Amino acid sequence: MIANYRGAEIYFETTGNGTPVVLLHGFLETRKIWTPLIEIIAEKHQVINIDLLGHGKTGCTGYIHTMEEMAEAVHAVFSELKITSKARVIGHSMGGYVSLAFLEKHPQLVKQIILMNSTPEADSEERKENRDRAIALVKKNPSTFISMALANLFSSENREKYNSEFEKLKKEALTNSVQGIIAAAEGMKIRTDRTKVLKTFNGSKIIIAGEQDPILDHNILKIISMQCSCGFHLLSGGHMSYIENLAEIKSLCSSSII
Repeated sequence: MIANYRGAEIYFETTGNGTPVVLLHGFLETRKIWTPLIEIIAEKHQVINIDLLGHGKTGCTGYIHTMEEMAEAVHAVFSELKITSKARVIGHSMGGYVSLAFLEKHPQLVKQIILMNSTPEADSEERKENRDRAIALVKKNPSTFISMALANLFSSENREKYNSEFEKLKKEALTNSVQGIIAAAEGMKIRTDRTKVLKTFNGSKIIIAGEQDPILDHNILKIISMQCSCGFHLLSGGHMSYIENLAEIKSLCSSSII
C-alpha cells in the first residue's frame, strides 16, 4: 500500500486486525526486517509495517531526512488508513528515534512505545563526527560502507554465526538510494534529545538492549529506563536483537510486551 508525504510515496504493508502495532526499521534496513515477527503480532493486532523515508521502496523528500520528517511520513500512513486510535509503536535503532519524534508530535496516537537497540539521547560530538565520516564514505563507495556498517552492528561472536542473515540484510540495504542513506545519516546527526518526551509519556514504555551492543552501552540504557520508568529487557546479543535474539523477541511479542 502507498501513502504520500511531500511528494514521496511511502510504502507500507498492513496485516491483521485489532489495536495498531506500527513497526519502524533502523538505518539501512527496510520493512522486511520485521517479517519473522509479523505473523505472531498479527494474531492479536493490526500490524503496520512501513518503509521509512529513503529506505526500501519509499522515496526521498530532500537531502536531509530529519526524525521529525520521518515521523510525519509515518503520520501520513495513519491518515491513509484513517487511524485515530492509539497505537503501539516498535522502533529498531533509528526507528526508535522516529518513534520518539512521532510520540512528541502525536501523543494522542500512541499507547505504547518500544525502543529496540535505541536511545532517546541525541548524538554525542564523537558520534556526529563518525556520521560525517560515514557520509563521506557513502559518497565514495556505498557498497563498502553498507558492508562495514552492518557488520559492525553484530556482536563480535555473532558476525560469523549469522552470516546468512547478514548477507540478506546487505542485499536489501544495497537497494536503498545513496541519497536516502545520506539523508538519514544527516537527520540522525541533528536529532534532539527526547529523554524528557519518553519520561513524561504516561503510556507503556519498554527499552530492549543488547549486552554486547557495540553502538549503545546497555548500562546507560538501563539508567535511562529507570529514570524514565520504562520496562527494561537485556538480551545477550549486539545491536541486532531481532536477529541475534529472535527467539526472545518472539516470546516478548507474543506475551509480555504487547
